[in-house]
Amino acid sequence: MNSNSSLSGVERQNQIVQLIARNQRITVAKICETFDVSEATARRDLETLAAQGKAQRVHGGAIVLQVAPPELPMLQRQGEQADEKLRIGQAAAALIHDGETIFLGSGTTVLEVARALRSRRGLTVITNSLPVVNTLADLPDITLVCLGGILRPSELSFIGHITEQALAEVRVDKIVIGTRAISLEQGLTNDYLPETMTDRAILKAGREVIVVTDNSKFGRVATVLLAPIESIDTIVTDTRIPADFVSEAQARNIKLIQA
Repeated sequence: MNSNSSLSGVERQNQIVQLIARNQRITVAKICETFDVSEATARRDLETLAAQGKAQRVHGGAIVLQVAPPELPMLQRQGEQADEKLRIGQAAAALIHDGETIFLGSGTTVLEVARALRSRRGLTVITNSLPVVNTLADLPDITLVCLGGILRPSELSFIGHITEQALAEVRVDKIVIGTRAISLEQGLTNDYLPETMTDRAILKAGREVIVVTDNSKFGRVATVLLAPIESIDTIVTDTRIPADFVSEAQARNIKLIQA
């Protein structure tokens, strides 16, 4: 008899974590063989570990959870994934129609969306991003609403209580935001708690949420939960994201656009 079959669920899951750390990944079949359990039990163990942030679920098994590295200030990130961000910005802008009211968040990818919207007519753009303000400020056909607050120098964005109070007073057709990290199990996460509270207020201000992000943010988890993956309506990204994420997102009725 396999001695591992007598382990409790918690003990088995702890050993699974150790195996993933040692081998970088594990399959459902390997769990069944090693611990003499059913496929259903193995899958439940992996779902539990994913929910606890101890592993990243993939098709047929799990891999080591990828922790997002510290984020550089916005001005230093502008050259990273530049081609991908340009395409993502243009694809996201194509989802926005003349006459709509939209919210544009902070970050380099959202800034590309703003640049792609400069030729539009009749838009109302609400934003807490200073670079977005500078990009759209000289356009007579775009009404620009700037939300004040505490300036976060690294992102050149306004956050905090004043920003959140202003957000409570507005409603938009579409919200366009970036993200620090995105995971099917852990949702949207970032690494700066004060900004997270403002971002949560942003998500409440509109009826459709569009997340724009390049492939480097997928399958990663940062420190602070922003929102579950189900809070997203559309993800606009590039063509280099994991295939498992594509199929799982579609299964959860999240529209995925790869530019």
